[in-house]
Amino acid sequence: MSSTDARHPNIWYPFSSMKGGYPVQKVVRTFEEFIYLEDGRKLIDGISSWWVNIHGHSHPTLAQAIYEQALQLEHVIFAGFTHEPAEQLAETLCHWLPNGSQKIFFSDNGSTATEVALKMAVQLFHNEGAQKINIIALEGAYHGDTFGAMAVGARDGFTTPFHQFFFDVHFLPFPDSDHEELALERLEALLEEACPSIFIFEPLVQGASGMRMYTARWLNEALQRCHKHQAISIADEVFTGFGRTGRDFASNYLSHQPDIICLSKGITGGILPLGVTAANQKIVKAFEDQPFETAFLHGHSFTANPLVVAAANQNIALLKNTATIERVRKICSMQEETAQLWRDASLGENPRALGTILAVEAAGGEGSGYFNTLRDRIYQHFLSNDILLRPLGRTIYTGPPYSIREESLQKIHTAIHTFLKETH
Repeated sequence: MSSTDARHPNIWYPFSSMKGGYPVQKVVRTFEEFIYLEDGRKLIDGISSWWVNIHGHSHPTLAQAIYEQALQLEHVIFAGFTHEPAEQLAETLCHWLPNGSQKIFFSDNGSTATEVALKMAVQLFHNEGAQKINIIALEGAYHGDTFGAMAVGARDGFTTPFHQFFFDVHFLPFPDSDHEELALERLEALLEEACPSIFIFEPLVQGASGMRMYTARWLNEALQRCHKHQAISIADEVFTGFGRTGRDFASNYLSHQPDIICLSKGITGGILPLGVTAANQKIVKAFEDQPFETAFLHGHSFTANPLVVAAANQNIALLKNTATIERVRKICSMQEETAQLWRDASLGENPRALGTILAVEAAGGEGSGYFNTLRDRIYQHFLSNDILLRPLGRTIYTGPPYSIREESLQKIHTAIHTFLKETH
């Protein structure tokens, strides 16, 4: 593994200290599941580059869709204008999403998708004259890095400088097997208060907090109680959408559906940034007859950019292709079989799989959560094996692109297995 640090002096890199930290690797090209470095090495991208490149890198069909769109309509203001690519995507999502979505609001990324959802819900209750609103989230949540999204996320080392500026949020215990009933009791108590409520959650798996998983049974019960008390429920499917959990959306596992679904990451196949906030009739109806002064006054310069939505339309066509569906099924099977193998061999802590996601905790290190000191050792171990995995503290996980070759995924499994045995 090269020890050269290729960081550029004029770039401020994300999630990184300016002094120390991981060496920066310079990428010269990408293709399928591979990242090619300037030093000649080829890495297997085992995390779909932050969970976005679901069809692999440099997909020619997605590139072609963008090229053709750029020759016809590259961008236009979306206030007072519309265009075919955005209309097509909105229609597709409204028919495809399981919550009966009626309207699609376009934005730029996952953080803004959740920000828009929170603003929709808060303004709905404000327009109805609410004096106080209970905002409810799960402990350990991650919903993005803008202020509203941070406020409903975990209060940890990532957000410490900003805590004094956050609005009040009630956090439920994470509903693992030991805390399911306690979490429901706390939710019920908050919903029964006189003020209206908003409940935001990552359905079935909390990604950034360590691939923590909980049951559809618990979430169904929570949503049923939200519906009973007329609370607004928001599913943050930025990570879990577009096949990542083995179904089109994590909400497809549910019999009770959220009012709002937030989407991003895999929506364009990772080739361009796009955020979507999809609202059902309950939300839409509250804004249908509002005058301009109380309408939802929110927007972005690049809202519904034609190049981006063209990529999203082509991405969805690829997702619905039979060959893609079969590849996803194969990955799901391999991930679950590997998790079971590690459970049987008592390797690591809590080996688990959900759809295309495989996760396990390595033993050792100091510190909790993302700041566990084992993180650096894990990262370097996989880079030395020409694999890109980005551990969440001592949590090792893989969420590969759906186009990954079986031998590449097996190489990742073997490298994880080896590391777990070394730290056993």
